[in-house]
Amino acid sequence: MLKSAKRFALTAALALAAGPALGGALGLGSEARPEEVTAWDIDVRPDGQGLPEGGGTVEQGEMLFQERCTACHGEFGEGAGRWPVLAGGYDTLDSDNPVKTIGSYWPHLSTVYDYIRRAMPFGDAQSLTADETYALTAYLLYLNEIVAEDFELTKENFTSIELSNESGFIPDDRPDTPGLSEREPCMTDCKPEVVIRMRARVLDVTPDTEDTSAVTSD
Repeated sequence: MLKSAKRFALTAALALAAGPALGGALGLGSEARPEEVTAWDIDVRPDGQGLPEGGGTVEQGEMLFQERCTACHGEFGEGAGRWPVLAGGYDTLDSDNPVKTIGSYWPHLSTVYDYIRRAMPFGDAQSLTADETYALTAYLLYLNEIVAEDFELTKENFTSIELSNESGFIPDDRPDTPGLSEREPCMTDCKPEVVIRMRARVLDVTPDTEDTSAVTSD
């Protein structure tokens, strides 16, 4: 019995490793239908690729935000309890207590739309329509004083919106991702050492214990 079990397990492992061709031969699974691929492929990129047709106004977004978002994010994006703050935080990134919001920190509007579309509201992800997602994104822009209260966000004007910290992000130029940057690595007058700036317990992100080994650093 033991040898038979081992033989069965090995056969199953080989079948999985062989990939889709063997799976098809064994009658396992099915080829993804176009509508299934479309439902999965919902990412939105900074250049607007992936945006659906539609649009939404700040006013529409405000009503949706009050209905679907305030329980976690507060009435004005200030955050409820320890849920994320979405608005404000201007000129805080170089302070001892940076507030990383859409207006102060996020680099691209596509991140806002994509995240709402993919993961919000919490516990009811992907329940919003394209127009509702545009409206909520427009309202968050308004809360961060980027657009006026009569603004309507659409697929056509989406890429014209610039967030304040876009220049604060640089391409990934690690050795395993070639071609993203031509910058030479620092060889002289570099930072002499890593300095511990604040311990995680002080940031209130770890349990209240005497262990201070968790740190943040430059």
